[in-house]
Amino acid sequence: MKRGGVWLCYLLLIACDLGISLAANVSYDHRALVIDGKRRILISGSIHYPRSTPEVRSFFFWRMFFLTSSPAGVNTLVSVPSLEPGKGKSKNHRMWPDLIQKAKDGGLDVIETYVFWNLHEPVQSQYDFQGRKDLVKFVKTVAAAGLYVHLRIGPYVCAEWNYGGFPLWLHFVPGIEFRTDNQPFKTEMQRFTSKIVQLMKQEQLFASQGGPIILSQIENEYGNIDSAYGPAGKLYINWAASMATAQNTGVPWVMCQQADAPDPIINTCNGFYCDQFTPNSNQKPKMWTENWTGWFLSFGGRVPYRPVEDIAFAVARFFQRGGCFQNYYMVPLSLSCPIHLQTKWANFSPNHFISTNMFYGGTNFGHTSGGPFIATSYDYDAPIDEYGIVRQPKWGHLKDLHSSIKLCEDALAAADPTFTSLGPNLEAHMYRAGPEKCAAFLANVGTQSDQTVTFNGNSYHLPAWSVSILPDCKNVAFNSAKINSQITRFEMTQIESAFKSEVSSVSSVPLQLTWSWIPEPVGISKSDKFERDGLLEQVNTTADLSDYLWYSLSIGIMGNESFLVNGTQAVLYIGSLGHALHAFINGKLVGSGAGNSENAKVTLETSVVLKPGNNVIDLLSITVGLQNYGAFFDKKGAGVTGPVTFMGIQNHTIDLSKKQWTYQVGLKGEELGLNGNSDMSDTQWSSSDIPINQPLIWYKANFDTPDGDDPIALDLGGLGKGEAWVNGQSIGRYWPSYSSPQDGCSSSCNYRGAYNSNKCLKNCGMPSQRLYHVPRSWMTPKGNTLVLFEEVGGDPAKIFFVKKTLGSLCAQLSESHPSPLDAWESDARREQRSVPELRLECPSANQVISSIKFASFGTPKGTCGNFSHGWCSSRTALDLVSKVCTGARSCKVGVSSKTFGDPCRGVVKSLAVEEIANYV
Repeated sequence: MKRGGVWLCYLLLIACDLGISLAANVSYDHRALVIDGKRRILISGSIHYPRSTPEVRSFFFWRMFFLTSSPAGVNTLVSVPSLEPGKGKSKNHRMWPDLIQKAKDGGLDVIETYVFWNLHEPVQSQYDFQGRKDLVKFVKTVAAAGLYVHLRIGPYVCAEWNYGGFPLWLHFVPGIEFRTDNQPFKTEMQRFTSKIVQLMKQEQLFASQGGPIILSQIENEYGNIDSAYGPAGKLYINWAASMATAQNTGVPWVMCQQADAPDPIINTCNGFYCDQFTPNSNQKPKMWTENWTGWFLSFGGRVPYRPVEDIAFAVARFFQRGGCFQNYYMVPLSLSCPIHLQTKWANFSPNHFISTNMFYGGTNFGHTSGGPFIATSYDYDAPIDEYGIVRQPKWGHLKDLHSSIKLCEDALAAADPTFTSLGPNLEAHMYRAGPEKCAAFLANVGTQSDQTVTFNGNSYHLPAWSVSILPDCKNVAFNSAKINSQITRFEMTQIESAFKSEVSSVSSVPLQLTWSWIPEPVGISKSDKFERDGLLEQVNTTADLSDYLWYSLSIGIMGNESFLVNGTQAVLYIGSLGHALHAFINGKLVGSGAGNSENAKVTLETSVVLKPGNNVIDLLSITVGLQNYGAFFDKKGAGVTGPVTFMGIQNHTIDLSKKQWTYQVGLKGEELGLNGNSDMSDTQWSSSDIPINQPLIWYKANFDTPDGDDPIALDLGGLGKGEAWVNGQSIGRYWPSYSSPQDGCSSSCNYRGAYNSNKCLKNCGMPSQRLYHVPRSWMTPKGNTLVLFEEVGGDPAKIFFVKKTLGSLCAQLSESHPSPLDAWESDARREQRSVPELRLECPSANQVISSIKFASFGTPKGTCGNFSHGWCSSRTALDLVSKVCTGARSCKVGVSSKTFGDPCRGVVKSLAVEEIANYV
């Protein structure tokens, strides 16, 4: 063999060893996506790259490689970080590799993300793909983990993101109309879409080039609002489909919530449930692009959450009824239809596709949140929380669901299911792949009563609102209402100012930082002020360069006004489109108002004290994220548009709306860079007489980074409303003074029955958000700078740094729970499938179980952190569990009378355990 041939073989062997192959063929049929001729059912979840941080503070071991192309077009092997647990020193839970690995460990095969136009092109034709905006790096990081990518280019994204992801300059393009048959809009949309596609092609990231991207999306949920645009909307959606397919990416395109998506675009479903969805052609697979694992949080709103039993029920029902692709939003996981694909990522093993929205929600840093009134936290009650920590039991229960689905993959991908009614609200669907491979789903869709059914001659217990999965059409591997996964209880622990000692309660000792301050001038203070007759709409005036717009006007008051003589007061009335407003008379705050997520408008009516002569009215109007959803959402305005009146002057009502007002965009402190983005001397900050509970104050303090790897947050419960920066980077808007309504919450939520965003709520009567995530990667070991801009008044001495630490581990299983899923891995363990197992594992590799706080086998009561013994309890439970688990990082105990004895015959017994873990 010639030397060139030897080297070619050698390189091919290396490529095979590293999991590298050549281009992939991705297509679809009515049953699934098809990857390289094979139907696949995949599991996917959403991770929005700018809502977390890519930086790695510690060193990784570099051992994985992937094939990429240099600018000259030469294929080269490039190293990427190892993502194997324990192979590196990084433990930062906010970083992309860590989040992606946790998603993979949870059973995901695909990561889905939007592409955020306003993030990448903040100024027309000026692009930014650095830091958290490095889309190529994110896609390559996903690929390095051995996962596929679903790239939702949009470029309209919704996503509770500011202005739906559109850049504000787009609003000012002459003649433009968003999301309709409008040439200026189509020109810009096509230009940006092509920019992203070409960027991915240059890096060989589409599956057709050997990359990880197997799906792309154009537009987003347009079908929900297209009727408002009339015939022009239909022309637009047809154009968008043609424009997308003409990009020649070599992978299928989808449109979600678009029933009339033209061929070959796949129309998909978004929602809490999609089992009844049907694609618009029998040649297209049934796909679920957004399964909402929770709901977003709004300032002034209660905190929503969704029970994992209901999520698992929805996903299982979707596959039971012929689904093939499901995506969790926010980064929950996602399942998808079978796909035909040839890929260079030969170590990819997924055979089915599920996508869950979200698997990880993250944080709306800076001014990225939309709404308006979307909070800074975008936790979304996702399987991975805002801080990058696995949320149990949600993550574990869904992982078990995904494993169960994959046990059925050959049968699911082979054919459509056959349906059998087992009684009222009782259904069975069976899939077959030849004579030997069979999978079945048994469902009780009733919301009241558990049922016992007979299927294939065997008896099965089905809790209400649940699905059982039988990978062999006989044995139950999973039931959506029976959770085998452990529960982890985390606590927010206060860190003292020196970061050398800790206290157990967040409320005991305030953080003793040394503060300095500068007042923000009331009213007009910048040289770029301007005057206009009448009241200006805010978004058109500021172009969203700042949340703030000052309106200023002087009026003269005669000394003989009746309210000056008789001691009454004039009444100031202000009408605003929102979102928040502070009114000052002669430099004094006289009133504030705010809208809410349901109605952004503000009406402020307040009595004021005026003086003879000149009086200055200063109105500070504030936006809290721009509208991101709805027909013509881009036309939703903000700011003081009137009327503005004084009642009682000259015994009349005087309308000031059409007077000549003076305007100022933004704050003086923003211009000076007080948020840390300037070299302004510390001598200009005052360290004496720190004002508290006063409006318009800039505060600054220095701090050292806390030791360890635990996630860090700021507890801003002592403040009112404003924004916070760490080392010049905005951690987002804060508003702890805006509490949720007192009613509407409950201590628990019944998972049975259809879920909606108002069903399961908590945190009533409390600040909607009090804790604000500070990424460790934004901090240096010493001398970090914290800056706050406080609008309405607060006390910086009441600010806490807190870290998120493990409280305890719990689990509760009954004798009727399914056995562990790894019992299905080999025939040798078939006999173990009838024995449930309680399993506990410390989240960190350097933690062990130090003590058993509670253990009871019988009829225990309560929930994690509040267990108690029932009327029946084994006397040996505590000693036995202690012997097995104490000192170990993980342990497992069989849940049966063979293990503990039988304390009450004829009763289905449960084992409940709570354990404490410590670092070693």
